[in-house]
Amino acid sequence: MDFIKRTLLVTGASSGIGRAIARNLLQQGHQVLGVSRDSSKFVRAMANFIPVQLDLSRLKELPQRLRELQQTFPDIDAVVFCAGMGQFGSVEEFSYAQIEELMALNFTSQAFLTRAMLPGLKRKPRSDLIFIGSEAALKGSRKGAVYCAGKFAVRGFSQALREECGKSNVRVCLINPGMVKTPFFEALAFGPGDDESNFIEPEDVAEAVSYVLNSRAQIVLDEINLSPLNKVVKFKKT
Repeated sequence: MDFIKRTLLVTGASSGIGRAIARNLLQQGHQVLGVSRDSSKFVRAMANFIPVQLDLSRLKELPQRLRELQQTFPDIDAVVFCAGMGQFGSVEEFSYAQIEELMALNFTSQAFLTRAMLPGLKRKPRSDLIFIGSEAALKGSRKGAVYCAGKFAVRGFSQALREECGKSNVRVCLINPGMVKTPFFEALAFGPGDDESNFIEPEDVAEAVSYVLNSRAQIVLDEINLSPLNKVVKFKKT
């Protein structure tokens, strides 16, 4: 593997998968810009870590904020897209505003961020766009129509983007984990089973990201699917 020091932007860095990825990258000596809606969640300063407070769901503000981010940190050569939210239910249980909000954060904001960063990344000798998708991008599920739609959109976007970037130094990868043991499930009516074979750890996803980033520059890992050994869904008592 080719270990070089990078400057990476990680969205959703304040918790769960994003936090594990940021921590893993810092341990390797990379500089990490951690994007979160509330940067006060980063309670202690860390070498090479720069918190960035940015609400990705506020789409109208994103173009200007992203221009400012690029001007302040021109050395960014990789983006890891972890920010997202989960909301499940039959389509008729969603309000129109909820559908719009879920799609804005889980897909449209990622397209905006890619649009803003891509010209600069294409000028780098080596750069990466890594999208953290979901098993929900592989198969639709009951009460997951809107959530799956966002994840399917990310998958299609990353596949097309890979083709668009095929003659540049930009590598595009999509990682689709199954159920990961994070606070993501705290507000939901279900979660993974209790046995350690029933879930993925955030650190497992972080290791996959590390593998992609450190792989030989001349190859592309288009898509990685991660699954727990035994898939068990546990429904919470109401």
